[in-house]
Amino acid sequence: MITQTLRKFQTPALNLLRIITGFLFFPHGAQKLFGLFGGFGGQPGATAPLLSLIGVGGVLEFFGGLLVMFGLFTRPVAFILSGQMAAAYFMAHFPQGVWPLLNGGELAALYSFVFLFLAAGGGGDFSIDGLLRKGRH
Repeated sequence: MITQTLRKFQTPALNLLRIITGFLFFPHGAQKLFGLFGGFGGQPGATAPLLSLIGVGGVLEFFGGLLVMFGLFTRPVAFILSGQMAAAYFMAHFPQGVWPLLNGGELAALYSFVFLFLAAGGGGDFSIDGLLRKGRH
């Protein structure tokens, strides 16, 4: 009985996780690419150089976050973003110490695993991927 009730909420929860994750992620890219939300490096209006590692990360974060939020190409995009966040953790945070709480890498680690989950679980029914899948059947 409880298991059936929990399964009923599984699909809406997956969709909500995808939407909220994309919504929270894309502003990181907007900050780097367009100087929004306080600007790159906390300097209002400042942007990252586009052809730098951080600039490419901004492109992935902005466009990948939007794609995840709307559920288009969710699996491959989430897989790429999971790798990006794992690389960010190990390049920027891990050298400052092992524990994410102490090295400031909690968000990168969490995003990496949430995106890995979305890569495995897909975009859900309430997504562009889900609409396209229904249209084919």
